[in-house]
Amino acid sequence: MAFRTPFRPALAASLVAGTLTAGLLGAQTYPSATDPRNNLKPGLRDAGVAIAGMRLVSNVPRPAVLDSVNGLTFVNSDLAFKGSLVYQGNFAGFQIWDVAKPEAPQLLSVVECITSQGDPSIVGTLLFVSAEGRGNRKDCAKGGVRDGSEHMTGVRIYDVSNPRAPRLVKNVETCKGSHTHTVIPHPRDRNVVYLYVSGNQGARPASELAGCRNGTDPADTTNSLYRLDIIKVDLRRPQDASVIGGARVFTGLGPAPARGGRMRAPRALDGADSAEMAAMARYGPRNCHDVTAYPEAGLLAGACASHGLLVDIRDPERPVRLDAVADTNFSLWHTAVFSNDGRKVVFTDEWGGGTSPNCQAMHPLEMGGNTTLVIGEDRKFRQHAYFKIPTAQSAQENCVSHNGSLIPVPGRDIMVQGWYQGGIDVIDFTDADRPVELAFFDRGPVDAPPTAGGAQPVSRTRGTIAGSWGAYWYNGLIYSSEMARGLDILELVPSDKLSANEIAAAKLVRWAEFNPQSQPRIVWPAAFVVVRAYLDQLARNDGLQSARRTAIATALDAAEAQRGAARRASLTALAASVSRDAAGAADRTRVEAMAGAIRDLAAATK
Repeated sequence: MAFRTPFRPALAASLVAGTLTAGLLGAQTYPSATDPRNNLKPGLRDAGVAIAGMRLVSNVPRPAVLDSVNGLTFVNSDLAFKGSLVYQGNFAGFQIWDVAKPEAPQLLSVVECITSQGDPSIVGTLLFVSAEGRGNRKDCAKGGVRDGSEHMTGVRIYDVSNPRAPRLVKNVETCKGSHTHTVIPHPRDRNVVYLYVSGNQGARPASELAGCRNGTDPADTTNSLYRLDIIKVDLRRPQDASVIGGARVFTGLGPAPARGGRMRAPRALDGADSAEMAAMARYGPRNCHDVTAYPEAGLLAGACASHGLLVDIRDPERPVRLDAVADTNFSLWHTAVFSNDGRKVVFTDEWGGGTSPNCQAMHPLEMGGNTTLVIGEDRKFRQHAYFKIPTAQSAQENCVSHNGSLIPVPGRDIMVQGWYQGGIDVIDFTDADRPVELAFFDRGPVDAPPTAGGAQPVSRTRGTIAGSWGAYWYNGLIYSSEMARGLDILELVPSDKLSANEIAAAKLVRWAEFNPQSQPRIVWPAAFVVVRAYLDQLARNDGLQSARRTAIATALDAAEAQRGAARRASLTALAASVSRDAAGAADRTRVEAMAGAIRDLAAATK
């Protein structure tokens, strides 16, 4: 049972961006001199490991055809999920894994196709793959692009009804290509989806793709830059998918301020053009790196380089910007995760573009980490605390906050997140002012530091690009796309920060398919373990008197031993008594949620 907080879709738009100037609320100790992740042994396959609150179930390396350690040409990227299948992107194609036995994933197929990033999404039997860059060919052949007629940037659509033999259906070409994309379902027609496409390139020449045009005026609807392309796909006829227009959500923003009152040009990322970054610094954002949709809430959070956006997407063809904010401590707004009630958003800052070692001891907490924004009743953002992994990573480890998703623990806002070679982190942001680390997994760097007398000092070197591109919870396990080392599968284990009941309750939530940037609403089934998860939380924070917790646990055990009408009656009576407890409880909200979970149990009893 979810917290009973109704969604309140926004009705009005704000065209003026604010500048966030949050102080560091609930100061985090960063970094910790005694953190076990500090100074781990380097190595590709034999690196040192630090782990807490989880266990590594399995790791499978990249297939041989994609197994190149150095550079960005063959690194793994994002993930999508359907049934027992995991679709793993790669800068040179994608892989499909069967994880029905998570301790021994099976590789079903590898598709070679240069994409530059290859972010995947799955809808039914269709796989959508982002393609961006000058080396992408329409036919996926090797050897580079010889002329514009061979060039493809946009979204490739594959039929994966046979996961052992994916088949290219169509290349949907866009003017700026597709660095990332996000699936948004049609609000009424289940056969139609939209893809919001973020492209970091300048516009292609019109001679290569008709209608493409560069420009510097966000209000000029004839230029191709200041918009997110929108692709409409009828799932019954994917070969007819096409660009139907764009989401022009940047008009009126202008450049974001930076420390000292001058705009700091965001560092180019993942091969993005430096000209694009320079234009953004002068004219304001013209693209988002990632947008995260929460379709059931009718909202989208746009991580748009110099700004974080809140957008109303109840009509996906006519999105409306509700708020836009900048932060002088953020270099590159990169991605976002909503809380399940739709009232908080965690934004990440990809300071250094993902290729720099920005989690070293000398680096500031406020840069290259997360910040939590609360969405008020006025549908405006209010910034709260920053968070960064509390470990001093080395100069050989590219490290900064990157992609993640919610972990469905009832009563708490918890996310898992990849930090490149900073590893995987589990964070509780229930209190927006005091985010707390719950669990972690980290390996040492791929590369050893240079020897004394090397060409460069250690502080300026950069090692192999590797680490967790994104870490996501899916049907009871955590899946991490390791850029150089393959696919990691992990499982949470009980600790004093996360109980066995909380983990078991999270495992009750199951999805038929999951695209992390199209966030589903979490609904927990009626179950005794959900109630016990709330009880564990009330014990941890002393949110209800000990004697009452003991009495409720005893009554819950007794009801579970009963059947039929007797159980229903016992649970109904227990729910009523717990509701009365809420008025005097230190944690009234959680006690009320527990009472609701008990009522759900009673209603589900036959």
